[in-house]
Amino acid sequence: MDENTAHDTLRAKGRAVMQEVLGQAYMEKRDAGTNPFNAAVRRLSEEFAYATLWERPGLNRRERSLITLAMISALNRPHELRIHLVAALNNGCTAEEISEIFTHSVAYCGFPAAIDALRVAEEVLRGHGKL
Repeated sequence: MDENTAHDTLRAKGRAVMQEVLGQAYMEKRDAGTNPFNAAVRRLSEEFAYATLWERPGLNRRERSLITLAMISALNRPHELRIHLVAALNNGCTAEEISEIFTHSVAYCGFPAAIDALRVAEEVLRGHGKL
């Protein structure tokens, strides 16, 4: 298998996982916004993050979602947090678990990051009928 074929295979697998995790609406919006400027990074996320990391053994997707929420909260990245809150719901996480992650993060990330994460989570969860 040549390198391009290997990348195409990995990308296809990553896109399938990404759609399962993030949903069809996200994929449509993402594809509509893909252009020559951002295409390389988007391909890398499909091949590495979703085809490789999200498919590793040892943690299921629900657990990966919970961990991802905690890390994104620590980094205080609200745009990515919105995306991964939907993924967490798609992966079976509950509003109570999500609240507990951000409550727990107070000790490790500080009140500002936890409060911002809770604020974003409330908005997303309300929009999905979970609050």
